[in-house]
Amino acid sequence: MNKRTILKRSVTKLHPIYTASVFFIGVVLVLLIVTDVLIHHSVVPSYQKPKLPMSVLPTHFYPKAPIKILSLDSVLQYVDPIQASVKNNHPDEYTIIATGDVIPARSVNSKLVGLQNFTFPFEKTVSFLKSADAVFINLETPLIHNCKPTLEGMIFCGDYQAAEGLVYAGVTVASIANNHAGNYGIDGVTNTIELLKQNKIQVTGNGEPTIVTIRDKKFGFLGYNDIGTKEQGIEWADIPHLQQEIQNLKKKVDFVIVAYHWGVEYVSLPSKRQIELGHVSVDAGADLIIGNHPHWVQGVEQYKGKFITYAHGNYVFDQMWSRKTREGVLGKYTFNKNGLIHVAYVPIIIDTNLQPRFASQTEANTILARMKTSSETIRKGASTQ
Repeated sequence: MNKRTILKRSVTKLHPIYTASVFFIGVVLVLLIVTDVLIHHSVVPSYQKPKLPMSVLPTHFYPKAPIKILSLDSVLQYVDPIQASVKNNHPDEYTIIATGDVIPARSVNSKLVGLQNFTFPFEKTVSFLKSADAVFINLETPLIHNCKPTLEGMIFCGDYQAAEGLVYAGVTVASIANNHAGNYGIDGVTNTIELLKQNKIQVTGNGEPTIVTIRDKKFGFLGYNDIGTKEQGIEWADIPHLQQEIQNLKKKVDFVIVAYHWGVEYVSLPSKRQIELGHVSVDAGADLIIGNHPHWVQGVEQYKGKFITYAHGNYVFDQMWSRKTREGVLGKYTFNKNGLIHVAYVPIIIDTNLQPRFASQTEANTILARMKTSSETIRKGASTQ
């Protein structure tokens, strides 16, 4: 038998195996092509789409990032203020610090003018403020020339030199939407805005949003007053109007932060009105709600995955007549590309010399425990009237 005959018989024996292999490979290729077409062109309803391994899913088929749920225990646990003052250098994380009411007026103004030291209120806590990418305050007084020092009264003003302290503290944005920023009329409002802008501090709460760019993300800030009556130059908390403003700003930025001056003074629970405003703001597109005015700390709420702090208490003020009005928290809010991922509160105490300091661990735990009790009550649906 010659070599040609042997080769011919070998091929004849292999032919069925070869044919079956080619057929099987062809079927597999056809199935892969059909599957790819179905996924890419959404021919199959979403609930019938094949559960492929994540490694082979097309990029548009990956699920959205889940909403970050922040537990009360994690948010309201004590953090050492020195450790918390270390700056977060992660390039894809963005930190905002919000304070309690900042009111360098009345006794505080008299103190600062007497010392001729306008950084005094911030000197013991500035290390924490400097750890943020942006600092957001509620400035509850006009800053003007010829502000007469006084220890009493409800018509507030602060010396224009108080802007030095705000710069020293690293303030990025000041909301003037409150019931005292207009105490010297529209001229006082205008002069305060000009002074802040001259010192490279952006302003909101005057009817205009402001946008702060932190690396590759844009943060939009709005402020609204819900206390007293409408005043010229001060943004009022009218629900249809603020909903539209939040929606408009959301189109221009990655995250929207809204400050409210709201609620009832000297109570631990938010009012129904506070809760309503917080919720409608989130529904309109806000990512974080910052509350002030009650002069006591209040609880927090996570609504539809967004965070609401109802009141941060006091920070720079002269209400020395009670322990709770001498307390406040500095809220540190950390975002990543998907939204808020971490919240921490550093409690402060305003000493008898009108200078805020970090609370001791025992003092801090008392303040945080009160916030937790308030938060748990809010979660059960309770509020003040």
